[in-house]
Amino acid sequence: MKVPDYLVVGHVTCDLVPGGFRVGGTATYAAMTARALGYRVAVLTSAGDDLPLDTTFAGIDLHVVPAARSTTFENVYRDGYRIQFIRATAARLSARDLPEAWRRARIVHLGPLDQEVDPGLVDAFPAATFIGVTPQGWLRCWDREGRVSARPWEEAQHILRRADAMVLSREDVGNNEEELRRYLSLARLAAVTQSWQGAILYHQGRSIVFPAYNVPEVDPTGAGDVFAAAFFIYLAETGNPEEAARFANAAASFAVEGEGYSTVASRAAVEERLRSGVLRGGQDTEGTHG
Repeated sequence: MKVPDYLVVGHVTCDLVPGGFRVGGTATYAAMTARALGYRVAVLTSAGDDLPLDTTFAGIDLHVVPAARSTTFENVYRDGYRIQFIRATAARLSARDLPEAWRRARIVHLGPLDQEVDPGLVDAFPAATFIGVTPQGWLRCWDREGRVSARPWEEAQHILRRADAMVLSREDVGNNEEELRRYLSLARLAAVTQSWQGAILYHQGRSIVFPAYNVPEVDPTGAGDVFAAAFFIYLAETGNPEEAARFANAAASFAVEGEGYSTVASRAAVEERLRSGVLRGGQDTEGTHG
């Protein structure tokens, strides 16, 4: 196996939708984004035979740990609120599943969805490797019916001590501001995505709000994952957190314009939106955080 530029670790998912299913998950959206930005991409995942992985991930290196079923999510809407269910889970992923060549990836993205990524994976790479984390799967638990709720991230200190950057949303922490502040205090650098409101960058005691682009929203699914992949890539390339957040914000704006990952944009398209796109509610605004 060749050494990838961008390695993402986490479950690809079977997302149930009316009339069928869609291949989803952080690993899917992040991989599609990295490929569109010109990177050689690899995915370490686990899945069953119920997903068309060969056709979905054409041009992307896959290492699939076999499972009886792929991780399956279903969203149920009641009185305007989304209730999320996990209907099945694939196998856990650990360092022993990692192809040797992939340990030399330039950028590693740990993107768990259902507690499947062993926290020890953060220690499986050389010190020079850029590691980004989207911890939503470490922040989830579910009951016997599969209904998802938030839980404290017990391994946060260990993982964030090594990670170069973190991207998460308030929804990931169950809108618990105290927990969110704790994770932000542990991270070297973090971005909090806010759907149509854009994102907030937290770095060295400063917080900068990046408004979202004024684009028609068709499907917001995966936009946060697209933001994260673009953010990690541009940050690793430039070392500039603010420019990385602007670039990621532009990349994420394409993701909402179509269903699934169908509108993930090329680097040229993202750069053009940076030059000519219209932001909602004005320019970036800066503050401080403790």
